Amino acid sequence: MDSLTPAERSERMSRIRGKDTEPEMLVRRIVWRMGFRYRLHRRDLPGTPDLAFIGRKKAIFVHGCFWHQHEDCGIYRMPKTRRGFWLPKLRENKERDARNVARLRDMGWAVLVVWECELRDTEAVAERLRAFLEGDE
Repeated sequence: MDSLTPAERSERMSRIRGKDTEPEMLVRRIVWRMGFRYRLHRRDLPGTPDLAFIGRKKAIFVHGCFWHQHEDCGIYRMPKTRRGFWLPKLRENKERDARNVARLRDMGWAVLVVWECELRDTEAVAERLRAFLEGDE
């Protein structure tokens, strides 16, 4: 049973943003400090990547573990209530992510997904970002 009333749940869910989230802002700061410049939320690219490096043809998605079903971490947990709503919604998010990554790769782009839970170790994420952006993928 949900501990919040429908009105409280609606208000809380309305505060969830799709861009400029804390994890995304952290990745942007790391990349900026490394000296890499990027474009944000390019709507002309499949999936509207959070960061796009046009000249390098590289894209970074910063995924929230809940919304994108990161099953290999401690953050993601399937809700116990309203599973008929959540299961298809979250499954479609995951399927859409895979389609968008495939479309970008078909266009010759390299793609990196950074998960919210990985940002607990910013040094490791910074190393992955540097390797991705400096590499010849």
